[in-house]
Amino acid sequence: MYEDKVLTCKDCGAEFVFTASEQEFYAQKGFTNEPGRCPSCRAAKKQQNRGGSSRGGYSNDRQERQMYPATCAACGKETMVPFQPSGDKPVYCRDCFASRRNRY
Repeated sequence: MYEDKVLTCKDCGAEFVFTASEQEFYAQKGFTNEPGRCPSCRAAKKQQNRGGSSRGGYSNDRQERQMYPATCAACGKETMVPFQPSGDKPVYCRDCFASRRNRY
């Protein structure tokens, strides 16, 4: 039913084979479009979308998260949190937050 097709990559211009088994897989998944990129450009695009890392989106060279100083409402310890405390809600250090979370 399916025959191998030679396609041209829209990114690098290289020709690649869209095999009969790949076509069958696409059909089973309900995909209606043929791939526009060769396997290596698809992998590069996937890695780019994940933040440039092959470890599930975590990269050593990613930008550090902005942290803000705060005082824990439970123990009074100085801590850093990943949000700007507004003052209208209590802020907890990691240990107090974890212990409060485990109570419920």
